[in-house]
Amino acid sequence: MPPAQKRPFPRTCVALGLPEPARLMEHARREAENGETFLEFRLDHLERPEQGIAVIRDFLKEFPDCILLATCRRHQNHGKFNGSVDEQLAVLHAAIQAGAKAIDIEIESAEVAAEKLNGVRGRAQIVISYHNYQSTPQLDPVLRRMAKISADAYKIVSTARKPSDNARVLGLARSNPRTPMVVLAMGEAGFPTRVLSPAAGGLFTYAAPIASQGTAAGQVSARQLRHLYHVDRISRTTKIYGVAGDPVRHSISPAVHNRGFQARRLDAVYLPFLVSPLNLRDFFMLAAEAPLAGFSVTIPHKQKVMRYLDTVDPLARRIGAVNTVWRKAGKWRGANTDAAGVLVPLSRLLRPSRSSVLIVGNGGAARGAACALLDAGAKVSITGRNPDRVRALARVCGAQPVGRDDAAARHFDALVHATPVGMFPHVEECFFPGAIPADIVFDMVYNPLETMLIRRAREQSKVAVPGLEMFIEQAVRQFEIWTDENAPRQVMEKAALEALEHKPLAGKP
Repeated sequence: MPPAQKRPFPRTCVALGLPEPARLMEHARREAENGETFLEFRLDHLERPEQGIAVIRDFLKEFPDCILLATCRRHQNHGKFNGSVDEQLAVLHAAIQAGAKAIDIEIESAEVAAEKLNGVRGRAQIVISYHNYQSTPQLDPVLRRMAKISADAYKIVSTARKPSDNARVLGLARSNPRTPMVVLAMGEAGFPTRVLSPAAGGLFTYAAPIASQGTAAGQVSARQLRHLYHVDRISRTTKIYGVAGDPVRHSISPAVHNRGFQARRLDAVYLPFLVSPLNLRDFFMLAAEAPLAGFSVTIPHKQKVMRYLDTVDPLARRIGAVNTVWRKAGKWRGANTDAAGVLVPLSRLLRPSRSSVLIVGNGGAARGAACALLDAGAKVSITGRNPDRVRALARVCGAQPVGRDDAAARHFDALVHATPVGMFPHVEECFFPGAIPADIVFDMVYNPLETMLIRRAREQSKVAVPGLEMFIEQAVRQFEIWTDENAPRQVMEKAALEALEHKPLAGKP
């Protein structure tokens, strides 16, 4: 391995790829005014890359403390520059003369022009990059290939197709601590590497700008990396948690748990892990190697995850679903906090042992609610759109099946709605088109914050319990299982509300 000088870069580089010089300057200025000091100018995104040289010069006059990384990737290597390697090098030389402190040149060009790169050495940092847009191959041979050319840093970017690809990418940096590297996996499945790579030994990570899309799949804004995930503070001792599911992109759990960790000053981070139905076993490879201290489980894994756990608490086993996993004494343990998410808010309003409760639904959420309420002594009835599945669930739980029309004609102390009806984007739907047959109406759906069912319940002078109460209750229980500390409930609730206000979500933890 040739010696490479490791110089400090800020942990986050904002990648700017705009088609016009004026827009590049506008976005660069906005980032600098928001405190970003390390920017990548993708000159190949400009119609004429040489136009970016004046932008570099003008920008550094205005923001002389910023560090610029210039890139002009050829189209043969998934860039947008149509010139030759010599023309590419000419653009990068001009960028250095204009004040760029570093250049990124792909390995394919570097191998052709290795001798010509000698003219750059000492004038700017050289980052040699490798990109694989299809998969994550064996990475050691890639590094050996790149190391044949002396550089200040080696950037290896792959595409994550499964969770364990993240472990292999991060493992490359950990196992080569004396080689300055930037390691990332593209795509939603590779997002964890964007947060964790600097802590694993990577020089920096990449982020999207505030007001436009990033230059690679999976990028999020530097502000989000810094304020939500605290990327600047993560170290090798930071405990890693997350949510495993599919879909998971719009989960509000990272916002809620990270805010909770920060409020309690815990050295911990919570990440979204995209885990397809076929990759649950593979995810446990990542969980062991990262390593994860614990994680939330959401659709579609709450049932199947049990087969990979060493112990499951009795209530979760009875429900047949786990939503909370943690590691203790080297063993994976599972519990179900969704049940408490239903029982605790309802218990503030009634005494379950003296109450009749109608549950709408026949899936895992309905089963969890039924088991929790039956254990508390409630008289539970179950209804839904599929009579056969309703009868099957009622038989398993020991509840009473009720036809949809019969349920609407009766009266219950409380109703628990455990179906997706009314969830975004189908916000005008409601299971009960007319009178709601209960005094207390609990909707598990929390997006929108006020569902049609909750709105109608209030119009009918019912006591309404929005789904966010369940979400916060189950999240609080998760937090306390993982940390052995009291959860900052109000902080977590505020974070959930803010997250829901900013974007439409899938309505799941």
